[in-house]
Amino acid sequence: MTMELNPFSYEFHEDPYPTYHWLRDNEPVYHNRELDFWALTRYRDVFDASLDWSTYSSAQGITVERIDPKTLENTPMMIMMDPPRHDRLRTLVNRVFTPRRINDLEDFIRSTAKQLLEPLAANGGGDFVTELSALLPMEVIFTLLGVPDPDRRQLRGWMDLSLDRDRDSPKIPDRAIEAMIYLGVYWQDFIAEMRQHPNDGLIAALTTAEVDGERLTTGEIIGFCSLLGAAGNETVTKLLANACVLFARNTDQWRLVRNDPSALPAAVEEVLRYSSPSQYQGRMTTREVTLHDTTIPADSRVLLVTGSANRDEREFPDPDRFDVQRPSHVSLGFGHGIHFCIGAHLARLESRVALEEFGARFPEYTVDDSQCVRVHMSNVHGFASVPFTGGS
Repeated sequence: MTMELNPFSYEFHEDPYPTYHWLRDNEPVYHNRELDFWALTRYRDVFDASLDWSTYSSAQGITVERIDPKTLENTPMMIMMDPPRHDRLRTLVNRVFTPRRINDLEDFIRSTAKQLLEPLAANGGGDFVTELSALLPMEVIFTLLGVPDPDRRQLRGWMDLSLDRDRDSPKIPDRAIEAMIYLGVYWQDFIAEMRQHPNDGLIAALTTAEVDGERLTTGEIIGFCSLLGAAGNETVTKLLANACVLFARNTDQWRLVRNDPSALPAAVEEVLRYSSPSQYQGRMTTREVTLHDTTIPADSRVLLVTGSANRDEREFPDPDRFDVQRPSHVSLGFGHGIHFCIGAHLARLESRVALEEFGARFPEYTVDDSQCVRVHMSNVHGFASVPFTGGS
C-alpha cells in the first residue's frame, strides 16, 4: 500500500492527516514523480530544514506551482528570498512594522469584532466566515496598510481568487493570474499616491523607510503589500474558522477558554498546531541531500509540510487530540527560521480578541459539519463557509 500526497486534491483538502501519518511512518522523504516535488513530513526534519536556508532555498517560490522568475524579480517578496537580500528587506520592514504599531491596533480590533458580532448575536448565529472571520482581518490589515474603505472588498476578492486552484491540477488557473495582475496594478497606483499624498498607514511609511540611506523600491513595496495583504487576510480567516469548528466539535475545550479567557493565547497556539492554515512551505535544494536513506537531488522542489510536522507523534504526545492545555511547544504554524511569519503577533492578537468577543456572545453554539464548505488552495487549508447557531 502507498499513499499519494496531492496538494490539489479536493478530497485531500477535507482531511490530509491520515495521509500525513502514513507518510511520516513509511515515506518521511516522499517523492511525487508526477508533480515533480519531494516532501518532508516529520517534525524534526521540517524544523531543521526551516533553519537551513542555504540548502533549502526560498528564492524560486514557496509553492508546488512554479512562478515565472521575472515575477519574483519585478515584485520581490521577503518570503521568496534568501540572505543577504532577505535580511536587507526584512530590516527595512521591521523599522515600520513594529510591535508597538501592532499593539496600538487592539482597541480597533476589539471594536470591529464587536460591530461584526452584533447582527450575528441578534440573529442567533449566521456564517462565521463570511460574516466575521473574513471581514475582521480584512478591516485590520487594510487599516494597517492605509487602504481606503471603498477599495477593501475588491482587493480581498482579488486576493482570494489569486489563490484559488482547480481540482488535481498544478497549473495556476487564468482567473487567478488575472486577479494577480489586477492586484499588482492596484498596488502600483496606490504606492504612487502614497508617495505624493502619504497617510498614516504602513505603506506610506514604507515609501520613506531607510537603512544606511537605502529605500525600498516600488516593486519591493508591491511585494510586501501582496505578501502581508494575502497572508494577513487568509491566515486569520482560516485560523478563526478552524477554531470555530474545532471548539464546536470539542465543547469541553470551548468551556475551558470561555470560562477562563487567559487560556486563549495557548488555545490559539493549539489551533495553529492541530489545524494549520498554512500546510506547507516550498523550497528548492541547492545541493544533494540524504535523509532516512533517501537522496533528494540538487535543484529539487521540496515541501516542508508543517501541517504534518505539527501532528508528529515523535514530538507531540497524542497529537490527534485537540487540547488547549497542551504544554508549551514550538509549533511550526507560522513557519520557523528566517521566514517566521512577520505578521504572527498581529494574527495572534486578532485571534485572541475575536474569540474573546465571540465567546461573550456565544457561550454555547453548534456547527453543522455537513454544511461547512472548504476552500481549495494548494497550501492554505480552511473553510469558505461555517454556518453556526447559538446565543447567550
